[in-house]
Amino acid sequence: MPDDVYAACCPCRDMLDLLANKWSALALGALEDGPQRFGSLRSRLQGISPKVLTVTLRKLEEHGLVTRKVFAEVPLRVEYDLTPLGRDACAPLAHLRTWVESNIHRFPAAA
Repeated sequence: MPDDVYAACCPCRDMLDLLANKWSALALGALEDGPQRFGSLRSRLQGISPKVLTVTLRKLEEHGLVTRKVFAEVPLRVEYDLTPLGRDACAPLAHLRTWVESNIHRFPAAA
């Protein structure tokens, strides 16, 4: 029997919660352009605090959507990149971002 996201005990809910988070969706979208360092992601995601970005990237990594690669250099260099699963998640999230950008004027709160 397939998972049912409407069922209270469905494990899909954790993934839905992660992907529905605005910072997760935006971080994944930013990584579509290729591997990026923390500072680059922080600049791209205007308004995110370092702490929230760190927590977001850790959750995405824990769920197999993002990889974190540490380079043994001085100073230490860390890059984040999408996994194949993360790339798959980007397609529907990109549609959602595009839809929101195209329709923001239709929302009463945006007026």
